[in-house]
Amino acid sequence: MRIPTLLALSCAALTACAPAGPDGAAADTAVDIPSETAAVDSVLSALHRLASEGDFDTYFGLFTPDAVFMGTDATERWSVDEFRGYAAASSGWTYHMTERHVFLDGDGNTAWFDERLDNASYGETRGTGVLVKTGEGWKIAQYNLTIPIPNDLAREFVDRIRAHLSGTPGA
Repeated sequence: MRIPTLLALSCAALTACAPAGPDGAAADTAVDIPSETAAVDSVLSALHRLASEGDFDTYFGLFTPDAVFMGTDATERWSVDEFRGYAAASSGWTYHMTERHVFLDGDGNTAWFDERLDNASYGETRGTGVLVKTGEGWKIAQYNLTIPIPNDLAREFVDRIRAHLSGTPGA
């Protein structure tokens, strides 16, 4: 095969594999990473502020309709409606972000994060999740709240949780 033919085929293949925008047209690959990262950070900061204020109408507006929230208990895997039901009995909760890392995919339409949080009742917690860019801006598709356990204490807590789940007295 001649080099010009090979070059033409390579260019055609690369063009065919280029990311497409929402309308199927070639996507603009110039994603403003700092701006999009700041927008995601703003949504996550609003999430914690609104929860602390007990403004659940606005709070749940930050989630996609099919979002999942996973709480600290292994049984807490909630749809937005289920989580809204849990929140209805509350006046809010306060988590203060102490560290956050936000990452974007190449086309700038999906973000994921991890954050360290502080809470008066639970101490240090960790939030992780995924946001998607919609026509209405960034929305949370998944949020996972965990309580990190120091490695030196993990075995003790695993044993306590197993005893608790088995119904062993004193667990």
